[in-house]
Amino acid sequence: MTVMPGQDEIRRALQVVIDPELHRSIVELDMVRSIDIGKNGVVDVTVSLTTPGCPIKGHFQTAVADAVSALDGVTHVNVYFDVLTDAQKAALQQKLGRGSLPDGTLAHVSNVLCIGSGKGGVGKSTLTANLAAALAGEGKRVGVLDADVWGYSIPRMYGLGSTRPPVSAERKIVPLKAHGVSVMSIGFFVEEDAAVVWRGPMLHKALTQFLQDVDWGALDYLLIDLPPGTGDVSMTLAQLLPQAQFLIVTTPQQTAQKVARRAAQMANKVSLEIGGVIENMSGFTTPAGERFAIFGTGGGTELADELDVPLLGSVPLTMPLREHADSGVPLVVENPEDPAAQAILQVARGLIAMAPLDLPVLPLVEVAGGGGPPIAAPAPASERKPAGMSLPMA
Repeated sequence: MTVMPGQDEIRRALQVVIDPELHRSIVELDMVRSIDIGKNGVVDVTVSLTTPGCPIKGHFQTAVADAVSALDGVTHVNVYFDVLTDAQKAALQQKLGRGSLPDGTLAHVSNVLCIGSGKGGVGKSTLTANLAAALAGEGKRVGVLDADVWGYSIPRMYGLGSTRPPVSAERKIVPLKAHGVSVMSIGFFVEEDAAVVWRGPMLHKALTQFLQDVDWGALDYLLIDLPPGTGDVSMTLAQLLPQAQFLIVTTPQQTAQKVARRAAQMANKVSLEIGGVIENMSGFTTPAGERFAIFGTGGGTELADELDVPLLGSVPLTMPLREHADSGVPLVVENPEDPAAQAILQVARGLIAMAPLDLPVLPLVEVAGGGGPPIAAPAPASERKPAGMSLPMA
C-alpha cells in the first residue's frame, strides 16, 4: 500500500516553485495558504496571489501541480487561488525589504498624483511642470517630485539646474522653490545632465528617501513625475503610496494610447486608483489659424472611455509650450493665454473640483414629540441663514 506524503513533505516539494517576478520560492514567501490531503491520493493546494488578476497565475498552476504530482502516492493535484489580505501584503513587503513609509510621512500632503505615460516622448514631464505651476496659480500649495530618475528634466524646466538643496536643523532635505512650487529631483544631487546608472535596490532607496527625508511641509498636491514604462520606480511608488491617484498621459495616436493602456493595467495590478486621462499634442494650429491633427484624433477619449475615467483635458501642441520648457519658466506662468496653457489650466481646475471637500458638521436639531423640550420659534426670515455649505453660483 502506497503511503501518502504529509504536509511537511509537500511543502518541501513546493520549494522548487519560484515566483518569476520576486525570484523566491512560494514557500519562503508564505504564499502557500493551505494543503489538504484527501482520499485516493488527491491533494488540494491553495496559493495566495498579490492581486486577483495576477498575470503569472498560469505559471503557478502548472509548477505547483508538477511539483506535488512527482511525489509518491499522489494521483491528482487541484490548485486553487486566493488573494493576500492587506496585512499579509504588508508582511510580504517587509520580507522583501520594501516596507511602507513610516507613519506620519506625508501626513500633511492632502493629494498625491502620480503622472505616468507607459512610454516616453508624450510630453509627460512638460505637463507635470506646467500642471504644478497651474495649481499653484490657483492658490494651492504644490510640490513636484521628479521620479524620472534616468530622464530627469524637471530642474531644467523650472530653471533650477543642479542647485544642491539645503538641509534643515532636523536633518531633512529642504525642497527648492520655483514659481510657487516645491521641487525635488535626483538632478540636484548629480552634475548637471549627468547620467544616472542605477538598478532596482538603489532606486527604491532613493525614492523612499525623497518621500521620507524631504521636508515637504503642508501641501495640497504632490505631483510625482514617473518614468516611462511600468518598471521598478512605478512599482516602488505604488507600494509606498497606496493612497495616490494615477493620471495617465497619452497622445491621440493609437500606438501611444495602446501603450498607455499598459500603464493603466499596472495601476490596477498594484491597486492604484486611476484619476483620469490627459491627452497631449491633440493638434497643432498654425499662426494663420489652420489646424492639423499631427498625431491623429480620439486616442485620449477612447482610453478614458475604456477605463471609465474622465478625460481631464486635451492639450494642443504649441511652439511656446516647447520653448518655455527649455527656458525654465512654465508656459502657464509666462503666457497663460496660450491655447496649451489654457488647456492645462482647465485640467488643474478639474483636479481641484475632483478633490474631496471637508464638509461642515451640521448642528443637531431636536424633533418635537415624545415629551421632549419645546422647540424654539423660528427666527425671522431676515435673520435666517442657510444650513450646510454656500456654493458659488455661476
